[in-house]
Amino acid sequence: MTALSIRARTVVVDLEGTTSATAFILGDLYDYARPRLLPWLRDRADDGDVRIVREQTIAAAALPANASDEDVAAALQRWMDDDVKATPLKTLQGEIWAEGFRRGELSAHFFDDVAPRLRAWHADGAAIAVFSSGSVALQRPWFAQSPSGDLAPLVTAYFDTVNGGPKKEPESYRRIAAQLGRTPAELVFLTDSPDEIRAASAAGWQAVAVSRPGEPWHGADLGTAPTVASFDDLEISTP
Repeated sequence: MTALSIRARTVVVDLEGTTSATAFILGDLYDYARPRLLPWLRDRADDGDVRIVREQTIAAAALPANASDEDVAAALQRWMDDDVKATPLKTLQGEIWAEGFRRGELSAHFFDDVAPRLRAWHADGAAIAVFSSGSVALQRPWFAQSPSGDLAPLVTAYFDTVNGGPKKEPESYRRIAAQLGRTPAELVFLTDSPDEIRAASAAGWQAVAVSRPGEPWHGADLGTAPTVASFDDLEISTP
């Protein structure tokens, strides 16, 4: 199979289903976070980020303003059950997971092709960035503690739904391009999500669908987007 050739100054990668197995994130990581949601809300009630999470959850879930910690945790649990990419959930999960990495209780997962290709693209002059619904608090230790060693030195920027915006909206990709100091045409986004492919493309980015066998979006309708089965099928060169 001939590799797909892309010219780009910055490669922006998604996580779930793209660099890392969805089953690992929805399994191991979610299982770790579930029993810790309520204690985290209780024990860190005075923390600014936790207060914001609480307020955002109450508003998004239409809870009473005086909702109890149990009510807020139950709403977060429901979002987890339905895999809702809600910003307050992702913020709280990210904090819990970051603590898990610090304690040595969690480890990251990457497909075997990812680390070698990221290193090769970086060595050839391409910058690497991340845009995931998983919070930046998760992204940083995820790359720093990969099974293939510390990948953090390869990554120039991390974006989530807080500093980047909703992943299915073109404006988020325009915002990220501006923050990276790149024109949209200088960027390529690698993701498994058809909606994200469409949003990035609408913002003028190059977008490549990563359709990995066994992942939830494998075989989905990706329109005219170029598609690869792994990072090994993709060659990145800088203009």
